[in-house]
Amino acid sequence: MITKYAKKRLLPLGVALTLGLSAGIALAQQPAPPQQKMALPDVQQAAGMLLAADHAGNRLVAVGEYGAVLLSDDGGQHFRQAGTVPTRVTLTSVSFADERNGWAAGHWGTIIHTTDGGRTWSLQRSDVTTDQPLFSIHFSDASHGVAVGLWSLLLTTEDGGRSWQQVKLPKPPDGGRADRNLMGLFNSGKRLYAVAERGLVLRSDDLGQNWTYLDTGYKGSFWTGLALRDGSLLVAGLRGTIYRSSDGGDHWQAIDSGVKSSITALTQIGQRVIAVGLDGVVLWSDDQGRSFHAAQREDRLTLTAISATGPATAIAFSKQGVVPDVMRLLPKTSD
Repeated sequence: MITKYAKKRLLPLGVALTLGLSAGIALAQQPAPPQQKMALPDVQQAAGMLLAADHAGNRLVAVGEYGAVLLSDDGGQHFRQAGTVPTRVTLTSVSFADERNGWAAGHWGTIIHTTDGGRTWSLQRSDVTTDQPLFSIHFSDASHGVAVGLWSLLLTTEDGGRSWQQVKLPKPPDGGRADRNLMGLFNSGKRLYAVAERGLVLRSDDLGQNWTYLDTGYKGSFWTGLALRDGSLLVAGLRGTIYRSSDGGDHWQAIDSGVKSSITALTQIGQRVIAVGLDGVVLWSDDQGRSFHAAQREDRLTLTAISATGPATAIAFSKQGVVPDVMRLLPKTSD
């Protein structure tokens, strides 16, 4: 089923794939309300498309389609499915505030919560009347969280997700409607950023209650962002686009990625910045994102997320599951 919003907007990779824009009949039928089905228990069944990952202490937690929540306690060498997941909707994002408390968000406005490092989960929120998906979730601590999604859907909580309040965004600077799709969240200290379509980045200094639009000069969609250890910011998205800011987002500079494949995720390992994207593209920067080099997997497998697993190692995720060999494409670092 390709819904109205899939036709209207060019959506993030995970949503596009699961709506059938690139993956055929992934959602050929109307899904049942999320609380009526449990996630598949078999890790082999669940090891399809994985869209996001985060660390719960030393544990790596990855989420994806059909309510998949995979856990690894050995740096991504082996994964197992979480014991209890109360949904089979596609989960697009996951965020841990500490080694025990985590949240995942996805289609149907679903938000699930764990208090045991991802082993078991409970349903906190879903909207069974309208599939308005959430694309990203971020918790600053065990109480304060923000989730964003389709048509400027922006939710905040101050009680660990027991209740969620919708925040209305101000009109964007171009005077248009405030219905921008909000694609991703990232933080720099206590400051929170959201990347959006039409080249917009939003910034909040009060845990998501109020937001300021930041104009990058770009007119396409950003899918991901990252705050580097030196304080600079990177945002990336369609057609290999990367922008960099060294002043908290007030001013932006376009960075030549050398590729035309869309970028889905960013991470930093040591002093090296790594980006992954469509068509098996892997980018790296050794100068804090001022310039990038590119490599490409021979199989051109679409990469959806990347997460550090050690001081010089990382694991990637894809529409086919875990990709353990992503670092083989990169030269060794000097640090």
